Amino acid sequence: MNDDAYSATELGSHWFEGPTPDPAPDRVEGDVLRFGPGVTEGAVRRARNTPTAVQIWHGTLPGSTPPARPPRSRRPLRYVPAALILLAALALLVWREYGPRVGVRDVTVTAPAGRLGCDGTANVLAVVRTDGRPGTLTYHWERSDGTRSAPLRETVPRGREEARLHLLWTFEGRGTHHAKARLVITSPTPHTAETTFTYTCD
Repeated sequence: MNDDAYSATELGSHWFEGPTPDPAPDRVEGDVLRFGPGVTEGAVRRARNTPTAVQIWHGTLPGSTPPARPPRSRRPLRYVPAALILLAALALLVWREYGPRVGVRDVTVTAPAGRLGCDGTANVLAVVRTDGRPGTLTYHWERSDGTRSAPLRETVPRGREEARLHLLWTFEGRGTHHAKARLVITSPTPHTAETTFTYTCD
């Protein structure tokens, strides 16, 4: 045999006689026997420099830079201003519904100056001064002839500090009548005010 043409030969184990061991679970049959110079130093170096599947999968190849982490999403922060606006609107609605109501500071009632002539109509004016908060005034008029109006309501918007309420009282026939008109506020707090005038028809 020429030594220069010699190379390693691989033979299966079934080519050699010997005692057959008992089969074990998961045993791999057909082991390989190797002859020749064995693994060279160059092959060892190449094996060491060859990346493994785990290195390729995780991106940890020798000399490679680890991948940068993706920036955290700031998408949830986009909804913060809208949420704050919604909360402010809800707070305003609650305050308007359950917050402090309109407060009455004072009430004055005036009648037309001088005497009221034949078949005339008196325009009695009540001025209700408030604190500027929104709300509803509940009131009624009482007249000296024994009549009384139904309950009336006046809505006062925010910022308005004065409500003007009118009573039109019409007279007919001859004679003289000393009239009295009274405004009675029942809500939010009780207040009353009145005025007098004279009707004369000769």
